[in-house]
Amino acid sequence: MKIRQIAFFAMLCLMGPGTVFRAVAEDERPIRVVATVGMVADVVRAVGAERVEINQLIGSGIDPHLYKPTRGDVVQLLGAEIIFYSGLKLEGKMGDTFSRIARSGRAVYAVTDDLVAEYALKDLINAHHADPHVWMDVQGWMTTTRAIADALANFDPPHAEEYRQRAAAYHSELEALDSYARETIATIPPEHRILVTAHDAFQYFGRSYGIEVLGIQGISTESEAGLEHINRLVDLIVERQVPAIFVESSVSERNVRALVEGARARGRTVAIGGTLFSDSMGRPGTYEGTYIGMIDHNATLIARALGGTAPARGFQGKLEALP
Repeated sequence: MKIRQIAFFAMLCLMGPGTVFRAVAEDERPIRVVATVGMVADVVRAVGAERVEINQLIGSGIDPHLYKPTRGDVVQLLGAEIIFYSGLKLEGKMGDTFSRIARSGRAVYAVTDDLVAEYALKDLINAHHADPHVWMDVQGWMTTTRAIADALANFDPPHAEEYRQRAAAYHSELEALDSYARETIATIPPEHRILVTAHDAFQYFGRSYGIEVLGIQGISTESEAGLEHINRLVDLIVERQVPAIFVESSVSERNVRALVEGARARGRTVAIGGTLFSDSMGRPGTYEGTYIGMIDHNATLIARALGGTAPARGFQGKLEALP
């Protein structure tokens, strides 16, 4: 075990299993919240507003499947009053850490825990694991608004109604986003509704919005794409005349480039349609750096690259102009 891991677990042991943290907000200072990925942090921000102070562990462009907590993360986690993470093994390297912190008495929540078992898709490679990329289906991700509102309300009862009102308002925004994504993907000609991406992060998107999805790697980027699988994808691209394939902001584009070269060697030119946000959102402070902007960008870019019609600046007119 690495030195920083030993030090981290030693700190947890010193805190003891009986450690109890604030159950009710006793003053007006913001609640100290740690969230793992941007998609979770953004919902917490929408629901908690000025009543939360959020530290996000895993930034834009960073792969959560492979992420290991740093010494600074340990400090943030130990100083948090509430910890929110996505769950379904998205933050695979951090699962034991969250379990230990929860046993120490802190409020730790996986925001996908309220999903019914029948909703979750299975990992196509490892059937024992659920696909964690729930945020790709806006309807599925809507459940996190209530989960986060309930968690904040339980922690801070005097402001419970505020959290629930903001969650309801954000839920309405997500309903409009969901409708836009559904209508936009439907404009792609049926024969071109094939989404080929760097890894298998878009199955929920495909199920919800009616597009076939094929990833080069599995749902975790720890899995490597074999040559045989790449060759099968090249065959499909050539046979079905796929117009464009996509790279992802948090995954190496090496394998996508291999598909492009493979198709070219067989006489088929396939474009790289652009960069999708899969396991992380856009740059902080940008519209694409919000959950709504992330999905707006993805749906708009996919539709335009595959022959559909979508406004270049998305459904709210806030996107950086797309090709």
